[in-house]
Amino acid sequence: MKPRARFELTGRPLPKNAQGKTFFGESAGYARLSRAFQELLDERGLGVLVADAGVGKTAAMRNLCNALPKPDFHVLYLCDTAVSPIDLYRAIALELGVTPSHRRGHLWADIKKALIHMVDERGMSPVIVVDEAQYLSDAFLRDLAGFLNFAFDSRELLTLWLVGLTPLAKRLHQRQHEPLRTRITALVHLEPLDRTTFGVAIEHGFKAAGATQKLLAEEALEMLFRASRGVLRSASKILRAAFRIADERGQAFLDESVLQAAIDDLGAGL
Repeated sequence: MKPRARFELTGRPLPKNAQGKTFFGESAGYARLSRAFQELLDERGLGVLVADAGVGKTAAMRNLCNALPKPDFHVLYLCDTAVSPIDLYRAIALELGVTPSHRRGHLWADIKKALIHMVDERGMSPVIVVDEAQYLSDAFLRDLAGFLNFAFDSRELLTLWLVGLTPLAKRLHQRQHEPLRTRITALVHLEPLDRTTFGVAIEHGFKAAGATQKLLAEEALEMLFRASRGVLRSASKILRAAFRIADERGQAFLDESVLQAAIDDLGAGL
């Protein structure tokens, strides 16, 4: 029997693939991102989303992209960023259905031609999300400013989001990346949840997982917040361990003892 069966849950609270009703979108940070995301859809251009590991930047971007109406928008998602610039452009070409050329100049031209066709002929708006952008090479970031120049810099054909860890924002402020930095229309930094919002997120997570009664003691919730520092990925790991430990003990409620055992069990894994 799975541990959550004892708690009469139909799913896992705070799942990694949170979307729809399982996604928590009531934080101030997500509201800022949502506004910036919509503005960038309207105006098109370059956006940057940064956060510390586990705060939920990828989940937030996934949720926003999944809500886009099809076929009005065409979303391309890339996360293999520790490669050469030419390999990244080839990946974009493949996502667009373009046979990638071996020459950079031809590759650029083919991608831009495909984007222009998508916008002008098919009436679609391309959205490119480059995740794990902290691993992008300086060479690619220097190159990107030129790539985003369409029709003598008179048009914005796509919405591009660079999503990465917090140091990415600092890198983009280096002198060598000034041409790219001046193109940034939106820069959003997601923070860990504060205590009040964290409590609401945990309650939402339990309800979305099918909970019909209170399963977490208030004191245990406080311990969960302190141990996770408001980071939902860490909270999810602790809860997973807590469910297992409570099940082994024959408990159908997460109290302080269970939470402490889960935190101790994970140790440095948090």
